[in-house]
Amino acid sequence: MSAAPAVLNVSAYLFTALTDAAQLRGPMRERAVAAGLKGTIILAEEGINLFLAGAAEPLRAYLDELRADPRFAPLRATESWSSAQPFRKMLVKLKREIIRMDRPTIRPAERRAPAVSPETLRRWLDQGHDDAGREVVMLDTRNAFEVDDGAFEGALDWRLERFTQFPDAVAAHRGELRNKTVVSYCTGGIRCEKAALVLREEGVEAWQLDGGILGWFAAQGQAHYRGDCFVFDERVAVDSALAPATAG
Repeated sequence: MSAAPAVLNVSAYLFTALTDAAQLRGPMRERAVAAGLKGTIILAEEGINLFLAGAAEPLRAYLDELRADPRFAPLRATESWSSAQPFRKMLVKLKREIIRMDRPTIRPAERRAPAVSPETLRRWLDQGHDDAGREVVMLDTRNAFEVDDGAFEGALDWRLERFTQFPDAVAAHRGELRNKTVVSYCTGGIRCEKAALVLREEGVEAWQLDGGILGWFAAQGQAHYRGDCFVFDERVAVDSALAPATAG
């Protein structure tokens, strides 16, 4: 009988105003290293984005410690397991944005586009329309190489090379989205936050999938999704059970 996976993996992000990101960097890394964690934390004026792995108890305690800061109190983490540590180092980086779009007017910490839960979206997709009878369009906001590992059935894929191309792609395709309910989605939700705001600025009735693909897998498994989900660590991709995907 094989041993249960021993390494807890978490991904989390939060758009929240941080005027002291540079001062947070050192203490965050020191506490993570002391807890035996590895991964990456990105800090910016607009918030925090993190991917961490380690033993369950110290990792959860680390997140609880972060949440003791009122600015991080709403931080929600998606958990998955692996048999090996998928990161090589513990890094805390300072950046201009926690997810780069180069559109400074898009500020999810100040306003958030409406989110649709996996349960509601499942109902919409099962019945073929939203609760108002409108056609539902799934819009993948990830880069093309990520989409190639798996995506929602019938989702729009604009073959983006980088997320900074998304606003121009919306402007070019907005006519195709008129009078439809558009649900933007990404790996864990962070890109969807900005994507849905851009779509709404262009007059599109847009929602974001709460929790992204990882949240969907946790709540709905493989339903309406084909393939795996690319992740940015040594697991490469996870399946609908949030386990490292088997190659081949």
